[in-house]
Amino acid sequence: MPRLPLGAWVDSGVDWLQSHLSWLFDAISSLVTGMYDGIEAALLAPEPLLFGGILAVVAWWLRGLPAGGLTFAGFALIDSVDLWDDAMSTLSLVLVATLVTLAIAVPLGIWASRSAAVSAVTRPVLDFMQTMPAMVYLIPGIIFFGVGVVPGIIATIVFALPPGVRMTELGIRQVDEELVEAAEAFGTTPRNTLLRVQLPLALPTIMAGINQVIMLGLSMVVIAGMVGGGGLGGAVYRAIGNVDIGLGFEAGISIVILAMYLDRITGALGRQVSPLGRRASAKARAATGGAKIWTYRPRASVAVVGIVVLALVAGGMGMFGGAPQTAASGGADIGKGRKISLGYIPWDEGIASTFLWKELLEKRGFEVEARQLEAGALYTGLAGGQIDFQTDAWLPVTHAQYWKKYGNKLEDLGAWYGPTSLELSVPAYMKGVDSLEDLKGSSSRFKGRIVGIEPSAGMMGILKDKVLKEYGLEGEYKIVDGSTPGMLAELKRAYDKKEPIVTTLWSPHWAYSTYDLKKLKDPKGTWGKGDGVHTLARKGFAADNPEVGTWLKNFKLTEKQLTGLEAQIQKTGKGKEQDAVRAWLKENPGLADRLAPH
Repeated sequence: MPRLPLGAWVDSGVDWLQSHLSWLFDAISSLVTGMYDGIEAALLAPEPLLFGGILAVVAWWLRGLPAGGLTFAGFALIDSVDLWDDAMSTLSLVLVATLVTLAIAVPLGIWASRSAAVSAVTRPVLDFMQTMPAMVYLIPGIIFFGVGVVPGIIATIVFALPPGVRMTELGIRQVDEELVEAAEAFGTTPRNTLLRVQLPLALPTIMAGINQVIMLGLSMVVIAGMVGGGGLGGAVYRAIGNVDIGLGFEAGISIVILAMYLDRITGALGRQVSPLGRRASAKARAATGGAKIWTYRPRASVAVVGIVVLALVAGGMGMFGGAPQTAASGGADIGKGRKISLGYIPWDEGIASTFLWKELLEKRGFEVEARQLEAGALYTGLAGGQIDFQTDAWLPVTHAQYWKKYGNKLEDLGAWYGPTSLELSVPAYMKGVDSLEDLKGSSSRFKGRIVGIEPSAGMMGILKDKVLKEYGLEGEYKIVDGSTPGMLAELKRAYDKKEPIVTTLWSPHWAYSTYDLKKLKDPKGTWGKGDGVHTLARKGFAADNPEVGTWLKNFKLTEKQLTGLEAQIQKTGKGKEQDAVRAWLKENPGLADRLAPH
C-alpha cells in the first residue's frame, strides 16, 4: 500500500496558517502574555510569607483551621527552597489557562447540553483532544507562538478543555427533568430556567470539571517547561537534563503542594457556592454537635478582616521591603538594564559558554535570562526572536538540519572554538574494540545498546541515519535516547563497575580527562569533518546591540580554557554554574576584560 503523505499535508497546512494568519497568532500571543504578566505581577507583589498567610486564611475559611495551618506550612516550604518565584509563575500559567479554558468550556458545555446535534459533533473532537499526547500540541504551539510561556498555555488549554465541556454538559443533563418542566409550567423563560434552576443544581458537577481542568493544567507545567515556559516545570526540566535529584525533588514537592491546595480549595468552593453543598455542610456541622476549634470556619467578613490585618502587620514589620537591591555590576554599565535572552542545550560546552556570557553581560549592566531548551525549540526561538543568541551551534555538520531550515532568519557571529569531532567511545578496558567496524557482531557484549543523548541533537540523527547503516549495525543495536547528563551518569556507573558500554561523545569533553576512554575509529568517515562551535543570534541582534555583537564576533576560547571551565563547573556542582564561572574568571585574571572590553 502506498504511503499516505499525511505528515506532508499537515506541514503544508501549518505553513499556510503561519503565512496567512500570523496577525491572529500575534494578537493571541499578546493577549495571553498580557494576562500572564498581569497575574504573575499580582502574585509576586506581596512578600512570600504574607501571601502564604493570605492563602492560609482562605483555606481556613473554606476548610477549617488544620487546612489553614498546613497551607501556610506548605507555602513556607516552597519559599524555603528558593522556588517561590517559580511557583508563582506556575500558578499564573495555571490560572490563565483555567480562565481561558472555562470561558470556552462552560458556554460550549451548555450549548451541547441543549442540543443533541452539538453534543454529537463535539464528542469525537473532545475525544481526539484528550487522547492526543500532550507534547504533540507543543509542536504547532512553538511554530505559531515561538518559545516561552504562550505555547505552554495554549497547549494546556487544548489539553484541559475536554473535561470542562463534558462536566458542564453532564451537570446540566443530570438536573431532574421534572424540576425543569415545573419551572417552564410557571412561565419561566428558557434563559431564567438555565440560570436559576439548571446551573445552580449543576454547580457541584461543574466545579468538579473546574477541578479537573486545574489538575490537568498542573500536569502540563513540566511539558511547558520544555519550551521555555519557566516556573516549576522549567525547574523540573533542568533537573531532568542535569540529572539533579535534589532540584527535581524540590520542584516536584512544590508542584504537589500547589496541586493539593488548588484541589482542596476548588472542592470546598464548589460546596460553598452550591445550594446543595451548603445544605450538606450545615447538616454535617449539626451532626458534630456544634463548632469546635478544629472545625470552626470564620465567616467571609472575618476572613477578609484577617487578610487586612496580615497586610497591616506585614507592612509594620517591613515585609514589603524597600527598593530592591541590585548586585554591583563590577564593570562599566554599558547595558543600562537592557534585557538579553540566552538559550542553551544542556551540552557541557554550551552550559559553560552560556553562563560565561551571562556573567560577562551582567558585569556590563545587562539583565540576562538563560533558558535551557531542546535543540529544535532553541532554533525556533532564535528564528522567532524570542531568544537573542546561543553559543553552541555545531556547524556545518551536526546542526545542519536546523541551519538549513532557519539559516535565513539567523545571524552567524562566527566560530569561537574548533575543530570538534563526534564519535562513539568505549572504556579503555574494552579490549578488541577499537573501531566502529569492531561493533559488528559484538552487540551481546554491550547488551545490544548504544547510550545516546537528546534525540533532537544533530549527532543522534547522524548516528541513526548514517553511522549504523554504513557499518551494518542497524537492527543489532538499539539507540537509547535520553540526555547528555543521563548518558554521562550511565557512563560513570558502568565505568566504576568495569562494565561494557558504548556511548556517544564528542571532543572536546571533560569526560576524556576524567575517564580512560577510547574513541572508536571511523575509517569510512561517516561522522564527517570536525565542526566549529558557532555563536548564532536572531536577525538584527548585532545591529540592536553593537557592543555585544562585536564581543561575540571576537569571542575565542582555547581547548585548555574551555575544558578548564567545564571542569570547574563539574567541581562546583549542579545549579551553581555562575559561581563556577566567577571562580574560573578569578583564576584567569584579565580574561573578562579581553572578552568584553569597556
